[in-house]
Amino acid sequence: MRQGYSIVWSGWQPDVLPGDNRMTMSVPVATNPDGSPIVGNLRTEYIVNASVSTQDLSGGPLTAGGTVASYETASLDNTSATLTRRVREADPRESISNADWKFADCSVTPFPGVPDTRKICLKGGFDTNHIYELIYTAKNPTVLGLGFAATRDLIAFFRHAAHDDFGTANPLAMPNGRRHGDESGHHAIIMGISQSGRYIRTLIHLGFNQDEDGHIVFDGAFAHLAPGRIPLNVRFGAPGRVYLQHEEHLFPAYESPFTYMPVHDPIAGRTDGILKRCLGSHTCPKVSHTMSSLEYWQGRQSLDQTDALGRHDIGLPDFVKMYLLASTQHVPAPAPAPGTLPSQGICRWPANPARQSDTLRAVWVALDQWVNRGIKPPRSHVPTLRHRTLVPPDPITLGFPTIPATNYVTPTDPVNFDGLHNGLTLADYGPEYNAREESGNITNNPPTLVGGGDYAVLVPKVDADGNDVAGVRSTAIQAPIGTYTGWNRRAPGFAADEQCTLNGLFIPFARTMVQRLAAGDPRLSLEERYGDHAGYVAAVQAAADRLVAEALLLPEDATRLVAEADASDVLR
Repeated sequence: MRQGYSIVWSGWQPDVLPGDNRMTMSVPVATNPDGSPIVGNLRTEYIVNASVSTQDLSGGPLTAGGTVASYETASLDNTSATLTRRVREADPRESISNADWKFADCSVTPFPGVPDTRKICLKGGFDTNHIYELIYTAKNPTVLGLGFAATRDLIAFFRHAAHDDFGTANPLAMPNGRRHGDESGHHAIIMGISQSGRYIRTLIHLGFNQDEDGHIVFDGAFAHLAPGRIPLNVRFGAPGRVYLQHEEHLFPAYESPFTYMPVHDPIAGRTDGILKRCLGSHTCPKVSHTMSSLEYWQGRQSLDQTDALGRHDIGLPDFVKMYLLASTQHVPAPAPAPGTLPSQGICRWPANPARQSDTLRAVWVALDQWVNRGIKPPRSHVPTLRHRTLVPPDPITLGFPTIPATNYVTPTDPVNFDGLHNGLTLADYGPEYNAREESGNITNNPPTLVGGGDYAVLVPKVDADGNDVAGVRSTAIQAPIGTYTGWNRRAPGFAADEQCTLNGLFIPFARTMVQRLAAGDPRLSLEERYGDHAGYVAAVQAAADRLVAEALLLPEDATRLVAEADASDVLR
């Protein structure tokens, strides 16, 4: 807030339900030309972390609990619908008898429950070890694609209008009729994280960074944790779905184009890029694109940087910068109490608490200065093929260390890496779906995977500790106390050993050489690295100084990080 911004939050995802201070927006229900309801085939999935009897029809792993509206079933008769289950994504589907499930709510009344057009009840409940897939006839899709126009028009109003259609004055209007962006210090920057970051990339790709009068909407765009796009402009769209190795793997979100600059995709057979439209209309924003390590393992981030076959790097234009926040997971786990490990949840190993916020603050300030003052930001920091830091995810090439079973893992559960990652195969969603535009109507449920359509997905190479060698290495990675990754595995009872949602892992180093040798751990101990507590603090100070010199850490944050290191219990 000390930076002096005017901050606008706005709703763009029309299926979000009110509650918990959520930003929402209302859009019409689409109908046939004669006004009759639209119906269509819809596929949905359920993966639960605790056994439950009932799910919202649109309740996925990240959209459960009444956060998004469900598309109603056209009929309570489930005869024409199918429900299957499988342990792993690639496993054959096992049919569940229609007599054992209903369109109903069993949360209070036992099976068959109370009939409900927006819920599904399973006799015996949904267990934690399976993917459940429902295909049913839904009705009344809403016009979700209006979300793009809503963002465009709202910001265009704040930048260019004196008042709205009802005469209400624009609180950000410039004096003397000047438009925002006409003078230094008055520009618009958009930031989105994860799903909303993919929304930004899609908004730009579809041409919504140009308003109806031809003006640029956003001068800067900050897309964080967002390697893919978002299927918002879709009949019966589900923009809250993900596309991970285990969860919701077959939902759209990762169709080319991936790269910012137009490039030919020989697998999909098209040439396109996120910036293609705005390059033609001269309305491209300056872009900062940041990602965690997990975006390579689960989000196919490498496809934003290389050709589809992974043979060469694709360059970035001068107005796009990319930064890997090395060895972080999608959203950092809460910092554990001293002497304890982060929570494991449904994962085999403790989650990754390595922070992103310090780097993000520096990148944000750099983008602000770039947009408003023309000051060049730090160069891109990402793994590349050229520097051999972007590699295939096989164990030998990656170089991940063997971390044995120890008292800081579990007695019988060593960390072994076997190359599992979230690959990508070209999917056919049917003739009414426009994969290039991430728009249209999905009619293939589930989609057909195209033979020979495998993309090359690469990951960051790691050092002897298992930490990423490229990217912005924070003080926690330059002066580490353990191994931090962008991948983890699901625990037994939760589809064991599949990739564990959006979690990485953290395994601390042994304190002393004697302890690590007794455990057979190849990673140097804290004592061998730093000698004592003062040595650890000095290492953090040196790392902070290097980052500040590169404008990748704000001085005030450097001071705080060194103070935190000094107050820690490392080698005390």
